[in-house]
Amino acid sequence: MNLKVLLPFQIFAEKTGVSSIVAETHVGSFGLLPHRLDCVAALVPGMLIYQTESDGEVLVAVDEGVLVKTGPDVLISVRRAIGGTDLGQLQDAVKKEFLTLDEREQSVRLVVAKLETGFLRRFATFQHE
Repeated sequence: MNLKVLLPFQIFAEKTGVSSIVAETHVGSFGLLPHRLDCVAALVPGMLIYQTESDGEVLVAVDEGVLVKTGPDVLISVRRAIGGTDLGQLQDAVKKEFLTLDEREQSVRLVVAKLETGFLRRFATFQHE
């Protein structure tokens, strides 16, 4: 598989020859193998683990995002990512960096959610007219 991990303003990782990927969603962890059917998944803050022949098992702490698998290509777009080799340190980073939102970020997310809801409501009433 071909894996690309994207951040908002850069490419975090781009790997070819990936033999397996494990990611975390709202319902738990799931794995991808090369011949799995195409899929889309919403990712939660947690660990992304992928394996290549050249690098072995690679650990990446990721913030929330989206995973899209189409054919041999897997595209993962997340807010933030931290690479490392120590699972304990990466899990601590997820707890400290990704799971604790400061007050400002929470209020921004609330405002964006309200804007999205209002837009969808107006769009739905527009379609029915």
